[in-house]
Amino acid sequence: MSSTVEHRWTPTHGAAYQPVPYRPERMPAAESVERAARLRAQLEQRRTVRQFSTDPVPDEAIRDAIACAATAPSGAHQQPWSFVLVKDPDVRRAIREAAEQEERISYDGRLGEEWLAALRPLGTDAVKTHLTDAPALIVVFQQRYWLGEDGTKRKHYYVDESVGIAVGMLLSALHLSGLYALTHTPSPMRFLGEVLGRPENEKAFAVIPVGYPADDCEVPDLVRKSLDQVLTEV
Repeated sequence: MSSTVEHRWTPTHGAAYQPVPYRPERMPAAESVERAARLRAQLEQRRTVRQFSTDPVPDEAIRDAIACAATAPSGAHQQPWSFVLVKDPDVRRAIREAAEQEERISYDGRLGEEWLAALRPLGTDAVKTHLTDAPALIVVFQQRYWLGEDGTKRKHYYVDESVGIAVGMLLSALHLSGLYALTHTPSPMRFLGEVLGRPENEKAFAVIPVGYPADDCEVPDLVRKSLDQVLTEV
């Protein structure tokens, strides 16, 4: 009978440097090139979806995608992120109601004309059906500081950068798992912490609906920048 030991992360602030060996097997160059080309082709098919089917998706696939996101690098390895997987229809409905209330204010003028003009090609508005149609929401929180059970606080560093990288890895993992997603960032997002009862050190970063496209799903006719437009080699 085998057993596994679960290792719990604890803060290492001020601890001595303790390296361990790392000797990964080197991938042959030809295989590396082949894998990179295959990944590029797969990720070029990724699209933001706003019209979701209500069909369920495998919980295991979502959890593994979140686990992939949690491997992201972070400032001082403080891993300042929390992911809340929301499947309960009543909770998703409460999130949608609160989000649409904020979005109506934003689209009625809070965003400003320049931002509204930038959004028009995407066809967005204050109605957020994706929050209740998608069978799952991943709400990402950033931990502005570490909060111990005894109330101890320690500052986290490069929080925005760290959580942003984790979300990028999450979106990639979801897409490569055959799932579809949307990065929704209503502003302000304080209501998310209130609806989900999150601790005081957490600040909402994004809501990511996850599911399959609806049968009548449409996406904007957009063109991505080419590689030579985003890459400079020196």
